Amino acid sequence: MSYDLSHHLTRFAEDAALLQRVWFARGAGPVPAGALQTDFPRLEIVLDGEITDGSEPAVMAENDVLFIPAGHWNAPQCRQPATLLNIHFEKQYLVFSVQRRDGVHLHNLCHAQVARRGPRTGSLLLQTLSELQMQPHEQRTARLTVRSLLSHCADLLGSQIQTASRSQALSEAIRHYIDENYAAPLTRESVAQAFYISPNYLSHLFANTGATGFNAYLNQIRLEHARMLLKNYDLKINEVAHACGFVDSNYFCRLFRKATERTPSEYRRQYHSQLTKTNL
Repeated sequence: MSYDLSHHLTRFAEDAALLQRVWFARGAGPVPAGALQTDFPRLEIVLDGEITDGSEPAVMAENDVLFIPAGHWNAPQCRQPATLLNIHFEKQYLVFSVQRRDGVHLHNLCHAQVARRGPRTGSLLLQTLSELQMQPHEQRTARLTVRSLLSHCADLLGSQIQTASRSQALSEAIRHYIDENYAAPLTRESVAQAFYISPNYLSHLFANTGATGFNAYLNQIRLEHARMLLKNYDLKINEVAHACGFVDSNYFCRLFRKATERTPSEYRRQYHSQLTKTNL
């Protein structure tokens, strides 16, 4: 079975015949041992197998849904393996997970989190489900509400994926720009201006899409070119520094030594010494 969250959310939202019964957790009193209670509402969908829930004396079959209002508890149990899709509607985030229960152990198969933002669509749909708890026989309305809620969840999850993809593309374009213009007097502000973004957002991109920050990446690229110049050209150290975008040659030397444990002159001598031995 696939554990692609977007796939499951979309198929339940789009296929009117797929979603079966909508159950409502009744556990509002003392919480028994092994039960789960949270301060926010939740949905549990059976992807395969059967689940018996301690808050409702019925067996939930494949494609059944259990709505647990905020403050209520549920205690899922199973004799045979079963897979559940869980959605927790926290105040600022949606938290998704797929869990496999084999009667003894619980295995977390995947997990995702997405920010809740935009219109209050999700909150209004959750409020509708809470009111439908008093009329559980209204199954058609309950299924339509759940499908709408899952469609909303799919939109938020898809939006996050698209945003991550756009951020990755922008990050790669910025890195390519640095690779091509390393010798210019680049700063965080000047590069951000070149891409019509704020300096803080540029730092955010490097923090989330790479292992190094902006300054570290810029220095890394400049030092790579400095090593190439030291190996292949008989330039003075300050000329190498300036050719690689370093205004202060002393700073360049300190940075070079920190990265290679050698001064630029020592690096050049060692390289040519090894090259001479290789050619003998």
